[in-house]
Amino acid sequence: MTGAEPGGPGGMAADRLGALLGEVQDKEARRALKRLLRKGGEAAEEDCHPLFGSLVRGTGGLASDATAALPVVVALACDPGMGARVTLVELVACLARAAAGPGPVDAGWHEAWRSQRPRLRALLADPRPEVRRETLSLPVGAGALLERWHTETDPAVRLPLLLALGTTAGSGPAGAGAVDRVRAVVREVLRTGDPVLRVAAVHAWASFDPRVPVRELDLLVEVLSDASTRPLFEAVWYAPDVDGAFTREEVVSWTAMLFEDEPGTALSFAVRLIEAARRTGDAPLCRATLDEAWRVLVVRPSAAPALLPLAGALLRDPDEGVRFRAAHLLAVLGPRSAEYADELAALLDDPGEAEFLEGTVGDHARWALTRIGDPRGLPGLVERLCAPYEGHYSRSYVMGDPRLPEIEDVLTPLGAHADALLPAVRARLRGGGADGAPVGRLLEVLTAWGPAAAPALPEVVALLGDTRWSLAAVDVLVAIGPAAASAVDAVRGCAVLDHPGNRLKVAWAVWRLGGDRDTALRLIGEAVLAEEGSVYGPVGLVGDFGPAAAPYAGPVRHAVEHGPGWLRLRAAPALWSITGEREPSVSVLEEYVVPPADGDDSYGCFLDALRALTGIGTVSPGTRELLRAARESDRRLSSYRDYRAFLRDEEIRSAIEDVLALP
Repeated sequence: MTGAEPGGPGGMAADRLGALLGEVQDKEARRALKRLLRKGGEAAEEDCHPLFGSLVRGTGGLASDATAALPVVVALACDPGMGARVTLVELVACLARAAAGPGPVDAGWHEAWRSQRPRLRALLADPRPEVRRETLSLPVGAGALLERWHTETDPAVRLPLLLALGTTAGSGPAGAGAVDRVRAVVREVLRTGDPVLRVAAVHAWASFDPRVPVRELDLLVEVLSDASTRPLFEAVWYAPDVDGAFTREEVVSWTAMLFEDEPGTALSFAVRLIEAARRTGDAPLCRATLDEAWRVLVVRPSAAPALLPLAGALLRDPDEGVRFRAAHLLAVLGPRSAEYADELAALLDDPGEAEFLEGTVGDHARWALTRIGDPRGLPGLVERLCAPYEGHYSRSYVMGDPRLPEIEDVLTPLGAHADALLPAVRARLRGGGADGAPVGRLLEVLTAWGPAAAPALPEVVALLGDTRWSLAAVDVLVAIGPAAASAVDAVRGCAVLDHPGNRLKVAWAVWRLGGDRDTALRLIGEAVLAEEGSVYGPVGLVGDFGPAAAPYAGPVRHAVEHGPGWLRLRAAPALWSITGEREPSVSVLEEYVVPPADGDDSYGCFLDALRALTGIGTVSPGTRELLRAARESDRRLSSYRDYRAFLRDEEIRSAIEDVLALP
């Protein structure tokens, strides 16, 4: 045994320990506890891992095994000869959080916890600083933390202790007297502490008074922009349940979160730190703060004027990670970045990268030029966009981070430059995707280009025989229009008779390319009458026939009034096209417009509904007012939080303008 007192770990008698182990029913948990006892000082973190999964229910809460194991785990954690004490304290904290959660908790847990609290509080004075630090994650109470504050001398424990004081005082259970004493401690540190501890004091105080970070903005900027403090953060800024100390740049990110409800202050915080980093050549700070500026800009359009000149100036920064972020920021701002076109063009061959982020500085500069409308970004554009797919079918990235845009998001707006881009697109299509070429995305682009895609007719027709791409190829041919009429027989031949959606889509396309309208209408209309649905949907197709589809108006109206959400959105404009009657189509479409316009973030159907209303040509006064308010709001009209937020916001705002222009 390795216990602090004879008989067992932490002074627990061997027979008592054995009895408690016998009460643990889970074999894996009991085996893990025995292994820890056997290994003693040789025990390691991985020896504790089975206990995390065994003692906490998969759905939260605690079973009786957690109650039985608690005294043993605490005894092991208190044993100075145990080799995995920090992880065992972490396990106790995990159990405590589960007990405070919404899941079911064993009836005996709370009494077991009360019996162990004195021993757990004693860990605040443990000789090992890492044990004391981990103990701060336990719910030991504000009183115990305050008592420890006045005796703790290790800076790497004092700082997380200060943070724990703030969290405990702000979480509710602490009494008014304890909160007042915590305020006094934090106030004194804010006045007399060393620079890093003063930043921690702002975080601690923010836990129970969110106005403090705004008032202390000058202090935060001063300390975080001082390069001499950088190693100090890595020496002392620890947080419970986090391995290793925080870097200054990680503290910048954590600090920025304090301003989530103060977008103006968040922007000022980022701008001031970027400016300070530029003056001093502090690349790590500049990279970290550009990330925070990005997070403001992606939700607040009003941040653009302050960030645009900074990003433009940073295109010449010696650090490649800074240039990368600056180029991406200018790209998402689109035409507003036109004044920096020459600087961006100079970066087209820049191979610089940013750690963990996709693409090169040159890639993002090229995209920025296309967004501006500068043709210098066109050479090599298709090849660079397709490169990540070579040998793969998809890419990996982190949502919200700067990343390369999708092929269709870059190329779709460039239909006016189709002549310059089509040779590369056609070359990619010829392989049919065998080399990892993103054929489906390229076909989507050609569909958007419409008649301008006509030179790619041979490559598109060749794909009709491949069931992976045939229907997407059909869309391209229909979009090309009369220039694709020669492909009508090839389209007719790609029908799959036992696939209703395919068969109907082909019939519709044959008609659109000059074939028999009546045959296509009969097939699609019969499918509507039979409620024969597919991913392509006969309801969406039948509306293209206009008044000629009047015999099928009944089931379309039924879909508008009683169908599921996705079907109503598709059927509403189809019904108007067939009948010429604005109601009930307009009222149904407005159901999809009102929630996002009123502040909801469910933008999935918003754009389609706006475009359909524009086609019908009317909107109610109430919806018009909501759309005016949405247009004037300082929020991205998108649920995305990466570059797509800017593109969708632009699309939606343009569609709103179209609706508001209706008589």
